[in-house]
Amino acid sequence: MDPVIVVGAGPVGLALALSLARHEVRVVLLDETGGTPGEGPAPDEERPARTAVLGPDTAALLERLGCATDEGARWTGWRTMRRRAVVTRLSFTAPGTAPADGTAEGAEEAGPSPLHLPQHVLTRELRAALAREDKVRVVRAGRLETLRQDAYGVTAHLRGDNASTWRGSYLVGCDGARSTVRKLLGARFPGRTAVERYAVAALRAELPWPGEAVLHRSPARGGEVSARPLPDGVWRLDWPLPPRGELVTPEALLTRVRDSLAAWCGDVPPYELLDTGVHTVHHRLTRRMRTGRAFLAGDAAHLLGALGTQGLDEGLRDAENLSWKLALAWHHGASETLLDSYQAERREAVGARLRAADRALPAVRGAGGWNNVRRALLPGALRGHDELLTDGHVGRGQLGTPPAYPRTPLAPAAPPAASVAVATPLGAPAENVRVTAPDGSRVPLRERLGGDLLVVLTAPGSGVWERRHWADAGLMPMLEAAVSALPMRAELLVTDEYPGAPAHTVLVVRPDGHLVAALAGVRPAELYACADAVRGGAAGEGPESEGRAGGRRADATQAGGGSEGAAAGTATGAVAGAASGGVAGSGGAQEPEEAPSEATANR
Repeated sequence: MDPVIVVGAGPVGLALALSLARHEVRVVLLDETGGTPGEGPAPDEERPARTAVLGPDTAALLERLGCATDEGARWTGWRTMRRRAVVTRLSFTAPGTAPADGTAEGAEEAGPSPLHLPQHVLTRELRAALAREDKVRVVRAGRLETLRQDAYGVTAHLRGDNASTWRGSYLVGCDGARSTVRKLLGARFPGRTAVERYAVAALRAELPWPGEAVLHRSPARGGEVSARPLPDGVWRLDWPLPPRGELVTPEALLTRVRDSLAAWCGDVPPYELLDTGVHTVHHRLTRRMRTGRAFLAGDAAHLLGALGTQGLDEGLRDAENLSWKLALAWHHGASETLLDSYQAERREAVGARLRAADRALPAVRGAGGWNNVRRALLPGALRGHDELLTDGHVGRGQLGTPPAYPRTPLAPAAPPAASVAVATPLGAPAENVRVTAPDGSRVPLRERLGGDLLVVLTAPGSGVWERRHWADAGLMPMLEAAVSALPMRAELLVTDEYPGAPAHTVLVVRPDGHLVAALAGVRPAELYACADAVRGGAAGEGPESEGRAGGRRADATQAGGGSEGAAAGTATGAVAGAASGGVAGSGGAQEPEEAPSEATANR
């Protein structure tokens, strides 16, 4: 089977290549950033002011891929201030831990902290993880010139000093806002330009709230500003600017820095200015994320980031969503339903995020006329605006919550007869409960994602006893047999409890963590139907299966041997009966001449 070609070696392209390699899929990564072949990658520019804030789900994805995140910061809390008053205060926990006793007075428990890290650190660590994968071949200075599709695969021609031809089973464009892949596919990229603009500074200083991030609206001096901590006493400060205003001079930016520090500390404390910049947020969404055997992901498919939201989060969710689907296609063939589901799910999710931001922008950023009157007379409206901004910054609400796929095509045609209601809606991310893994260890559910379909039995009391005491008792033999007979690889896990789920509920969770079904007890036929829906039905005969059997391969793609899928379903046990029974901007604007780079758009 020909490898999957990934175009672009930014964070999204690197994460996708890693995810595919973990699925035993061979990958050719075309790295357009340069570097001399055989001499390692080109060094990434160190810009402390260019950082990423990742939600707990995308941070967990990076850690599953072997990407070190030690140089990032986990915030202890978040506070939203207006003038001198604290409007909102949130308290975060470390990932995988329960809320601690003694939450700060007046603070709301907000779950796991986001991860804040410089983007050059993220890229470097992803490259380091990729260097340990023997199934990924990196082509330096690989600048795509043309691509051609047929019934069996994709042929990519490169230009420049490294001109060559590569043959792949599929191709994914992760090549940023100016995506060559998108242009070659003829996919339109409508939306709005310069939705928001920010001045940015990275500095080292002692601020009054170590470890906490702050959004300060209407401060005593200067304009609205956010301050987000990094390790070693470094902070990133952001000031919103008029979308189409004058250039920000160094003197004007230094004035903003001093005004903000003085408002917080009473006087300007000693500080070390490390980096500055200005970035512009665009809102765009491609018309097509799939064209035959070619796909788009990350900034090549969408641009967003207003009101504190993070475009890189959505790019990494693209990679997670697409990787397991391409892996199924690569190893076993795929139906059109499975491949089309990537566009159906991800385009709807990003479009909803863009629409929510566009609806909120006029109220939150409006100025003049009735907006001024409303801000003066309706304090409740101001509080609502503060909450919207907080949601965008910390990953909550319509602006930040990880997406659900309630209308996914990868769901049974009708709800199974044995369905039960649990706290998680179908299509939403499953709760990160602790589960008993096949080796007997108890780990967060999120640590088991990224591989096979997950089948989770809720069995109260299972955490009390070692696995050997209940692995062959109660419901286990029947459930193990049902899981081993599923039409795709699956892993059987056990949890003490799941929010809203009665004992003996069987949960079906996709490889990317979204809930497919919750069934009352062991129902082999319904369990099979759910798994069949997740894989999009059986792969059809014809060019797809012929391509798997021996698609044509260019000489240049001989980069290690691929392996077919491993044997079916690893099973573990459950508890004995006695122990358990108790689119934004619809104006259709054309793509700008100078679209922002992926790094800039993602901040």
